[in-house]
Amino acid sequence: MPVLVRPALAADRPTVERLWLMFRHDMSEPSGSLPEPDGSFRADRLRSAFTDADWAPYLLVSDDRPAGFAFVRALGGPARVMNSFFVVRGARRAGTGLRAAREVVARHPGPWEIPFQDANPPAVAFWRRVAAEVAGGAWTEERRPVPHRPEVPPDVWISFVGPAGRG
Repeated sequence: MPVLVRPALAADRPTVERLWLMFRHDMSEPSGSLPEPDGSFRADRLRSAFTDADWAPYLLVSDDRPAGFAFVRALGGPARVMNSFFVVRGARRAGTGLRAAREVVARHPGPWEIPFQDANPPAVAFWRRVAAEVAGGAWTEERRPVPHRPEVPPDVWISFVGPAGRG
């Protein structure tokens, strides 16, 4: 399935907001979280992606239809962080996510960190595959406590240096 990765514009925000609900719904299973009383989910990362200069939101498009999104933060920091990444279920298992992740990393060459949770086995396998495809054997994995959330298991963080590519 072909995928186009492009910067998400202000006009794309309503589309990304709908995709965000699907993403948070998917993430509610491994985390055991429920939506807010009004049916929404926390959206602070979504807001930051569109308003903070240190963030970059991307829209994934396949055949002129939204297929997912990626939020990158810490653009001015020592390492870029893949803050949120989502591919709609209809586009999964076709290489869409791998191609999109590689494209996003290539747009921001240099050090990268990608956090995810052990409780999400598809994410564990996916991000390890991305690291191996992008960095070969030159990547590391460590567990880090979630700040201000001692009751939550540590996040897994993959680190590597992404090569230059399309930008």
